[in-house]
Amino acid sequence: MSAAPTIADIARTAGVGTATVDRVLNRRPGVNAETVQRVLQAVEELGAPQQQPGRPRKSANARFAFVLPAEETPFFELVERQIAQSASDFRHAHITEITHRIDTSDPARFAEQLAEAGDCEGIALLAPDLPPIKRAVNELVRAGVHVVTLFSDVAGSMRETYIGADNRAAGRTAGLLLGRMAGQEKGRDVLLLSSQATRLSSEIERRIGFAQVLEERFPELTMLRTSDLPPDEDGACEALLQVLRDEVEPARVAGIYNVGAGSAGVARALAQAGLTACTGVVAHDFTDAHASLLGTNSLSYVLHQDIHYCVSTAARVLRALCENVRGALNVVQPRIEILTAENLH
Repeated sequence: MSAAPTIADIARTAGVGTATVDRVLNRRPGVNAETVQRVLQAVEELGAPQQQPGRPRKSANARFAFVLPAEETPFFELVERQIAQSASDFRHAHITEITHRIDTSDPARFAEQLAEAGDCEGIALLAPDLPPIKRAVNELVRAGVHVVTLFSDVAGSMRETYIGADNRAAGRTAGLLLGRMAGQEKGRDVLLLSSQATRLSSEIERRIGFAQVLEERFPELTMLRTSDLPPDEDGACEALLQVLRDEVEPARVAGIYNVGAGSAGVARALAQAGLTACTGVVAHDFTDAHASLLGTNSLSYVLHQDIHYCVSTAARVLRALCENVRGALNVVQPRIEILTAENLH
């Protein structure tokens, strides 16, 4: 008696992905009627697959894509490096990983290129929260591709879960730290909030959280949102120096929260303005540059999340979704770690 076909056999016969076959066999929505008919016809020809519910198949690799912005920022480079370093873990979990870097300057083009990644069974997505990208995510999910968002959410889309730290809580943490530091020197009552021109929801949520906690707990302080800083260090330095010249009296500045890239440039600008010793600085992500800046007291705090955990969890969740594992979306989100010059490791 011949062995029962696998889901991969049925997918090849029907000309669809294994995730689509899984959706049809488990009667989940999101697959058009014509595709359902092709899958059912393949099942009729080959026979039904034998599966142990809730257990991953070991016979075939799952193909997943990590989609990241193409911009060269320390954080994006850190994430891509972590994905590459996780390759052996992926192989053990029967996962084939592909990383795509897509330019975010044209959202419509980003959405088109994201749609081209639909030949995978699952996608872990780090992208701006914009309507064309939401629509592309929805189309992928309707076609049977599992999508999770990574580090920055695309709220309102059909993505299946978000994996990453609570960014609004991160912003509130930055506000609490700087708000408490601001009372140490009389007359310094202004906190600066800086970021790039981005539509990443992670950075938007951080800004909201920062403003919230200052309004709630430190009403005596003034928050000044700087104009958008360029993401490169030289550009960020020059832009902040202009803010200090034209928009605020440096003697009143107690701290600055930089929610995105360019923190080395921010630290350099403060040094040139003679503010390093009396100004608190909070940034995100434990990069090599930030480790050096913490060591020289150019940064006061770095807020960090476990990138290895998030990357691994994204792959594990996608694998579990493909296998219809019960509880696949039960994800423990990483905590926000506060790093200082005294607890580097």
